Amino acid sequence: MAAPSLPTNVPALPNSVEVESLSDPSFGDGTSEAARPIQPATSIQPVRRFPVFRLLTEGCYFLQWRPLNNLWTRYNGTMRIERHSSGVTASGDLYWHPAFKFTGFPSFRIVPNPDPNPGNGIPIYARSAYNYYLRVTQVLEWITLSNSFTLKFERYSFNKTTNGWSNDGTYSALMTFKTAPAGYPSGAVYLEGDLKDPSGSGVGTLVMGWVSKYLRKAVLEVDRFNASEYPADNGAGIDWQDVYRAVDWDVSVYESDTNLAEPSGQFWSDAELHAKMLQRRDSADLDNTWRYHLICVRRLDSTSRGIMYDAYGGDSNNIPREGAALSSHWTIPNTAMWGTVAGQRFGSADAPYFRTAVHEIGHAMGLYHNTNDNGFMNTTGTIAASPGTFPSNIQWAFNQADQKRLKHMPDPWVRPGMIPFGNPYSGTPISPTDAMDQPEGLTFEVEVLHDTVPIGAPVRVRVSLRNETKSAIPVPHSLSLKSEHVRGRVTNPAGGDRGFQTLIRCIEEEEIEELAPGAVETHDMTLLRGQDGALFPMPGAHTVTVELNWEIDGMPVRAVAQDNIMVTAAADEAHSSAALKVLSTPDLLITLALGGDHMTDGLEALQTALANPVLRPHFQVIEAKRLGRTFGKRKADAKAAAALIDTNTVMSPSEIRKVALIVDTMKRDDRRKAAVKKAIDALRKGAKSCAASDDVTKLVVDLAA
Repeated sequence: MAAPSLPTNVPALPNSVEVESLSDPSFGDGTSEAARPIQPATSIQPVRRFPVFRLLTEGCYFLQWRPLNNLWTRYNGTMRIERHSSGVTASGDLYWHPAFKFTGFPSFRIVPNPDPNPGNGIPIYARSAYNYYLRVTQVLEWITLSNSFTLKFERYSFNKTTNGWSNDGTYSALMTFKTAPAGYPSGAVYLEGDLKDPSGSGVGTLVMGWVSKYLRKAVLEVDRFNASEYPADNGAGIDWQDVYRAVDWDVSVYESDTNLAEPSGQFWSDAELHAKMLQRRDSADLDNTWRYHLICVRRLDSTSRGIMYDAYGGDSNNIPREGAALSSHWTIPNTAMWGTVAGQRFGSADAPYFRTAVHEIGHAMGLYHNTNDNGFMNTTGTIAASPGTFPSNIQWAFNQADQKRLKHMPDPWVRPGMIPFGNPYSGTPISPTDAMDQPEGLTFEVEVLHDTVPIGAPVRVRVSLRNETKSAIPVPHSLSLKSEHVRGRVTNPAGGDRGFQTLIRCIEEEEIEELAPGAVETHDMTLLRGQDGALFPMPGAHTVTVELNWEIDGMPVRAVAQDNIMVTAAADEAHSSAALKVLSTPDLLITLALGGDHMTDGLEALQTALANPVLRPHFQVIEAKRLGRTFGKRKADAKAAAALIDTNTVMSPSEIRKVALIVDTMKRDDRRKAAVKKAIDALRKGAKSCAASDDVTKLVVDLAA
């Protein structure tokens, strides 16, 4: 269940920059007033020239680089100028923009390709055209009497394949104030300058003109079930606009659908949320609007309060970080920890309900959990347990570090539909991943459950974390790929790496628990592909590496382990054809991870695998889990699920558990029928062969009792 390779050489966020500013008043010719000689008194006094002060207005600027000796290409983007007590922080992004376009039929002419209209405010560009991030290191602060200043920035090229960055060096331009062309807002600051590369050679003209007091803009669409409240504000006057104005975002929030139909009762699965987003969102065009989507429903299968589910490398429609969901009918525990809202239905408690909505959209904007204060990116449970009375102890703001990320992270990090959720921060005051240490006394192991698999088959892996000390140690409560703590990579025989990490979400709950002395936590995962493509794309020996990342007392720690597996070549032409279908269908990962019937390409690839005798044993349990779950108006079919399981079925312990629970829903008489009894026997054999835990083994044994 996969995601892209972890990027390297990611640009650091810009620091407060070196500035050019006014130290003492001077006149337009640059002469200090203190140094100007006293003029002799005469009957004719000289005309005094008053100083002309200039400054860079805070906000967003339209940015354009016009390459030297190239009439066909421009790079358009935005420059963000933020003022604060320490000075100025600035950053920018550039997108490829052809200067001309071909009109096609019937005129077949080459015509100018217009730039965005500055009068429309912050421009939005096609995601596929993204090229550069600009980490500004020198810019004008406050005011100047000069007509120009020096702008310097480090330019980082973006690699769309690896989601990584490379530093192209420091560029500079002497920016000169000029009269803004027609179309700019009244009084807009406008500058032009000759841009020079790191060697000092001219590479074209840089243009920037002010277009908005905000740094970024976006739209949040809210759809809800009619019994679920719309999270408009915190009940005390703080609404969505207040939240995002504080980080200089212009966010338009609106309620769209208010009558979402529940597909299968009040509990929504991840697959149903994903399908409903695809069905009911007002627009899927993220090249013209930064659109985030929030669904408010009664209950969620995966978690109690909220979830950001549309994330990571397996997103079939390549729109990561667009969708989040909120549960209105979770009942807040009636304990003292929950303060004045204890025992209330979540949707009726304005403050925590709205806070969780902001938290989940924060994940959609690329932010992770942040326990440094009681701000939006901390978890509700952690805040409730902290000093003070909940919810009055909520901090109605983003942590300072998260504010900077929202303002100055490169566009692909915060913009929906670009870099998947889960890649590491860069340029933040935390230790890098390679500086994390595995705590002494913790043993982390990875075991591939089958030494060989045929090409085209998923690979089942078990991970375990054992506490060999005499004290309890805080660890992630789950080693599942549905946890935000797990990621990894597969190295193929050619030496290439392809990464994987959770397909779904960061849930709005605390995910750390204490592992008792001598205790062991285990989980298994099924690996197939990531955004880079299939994880096991060729025959030969592959190495599976799994990373576990979390924090202990605010210190980041990491555990790493690996194991090897052999992928065998195609047995015949039919196997080769089926494997190609499996390996080339991204939607199959969604079907594997979420189930459901809405990914038609994934279902087609699954049926192709089931029709092939070599691949069928590896996919039978995947289809059994799908059929055993309700999806939309289709009812669960436990008998059909059981009929798919036989002694050849390849299963992991967690898959055995899930199928056993499906069979357990059947009547006792149905379990005694030959086909179902055969499935139960296969489950017992599978539990024994893969050394399933005692509780899984007991569950299977009890089925036949």
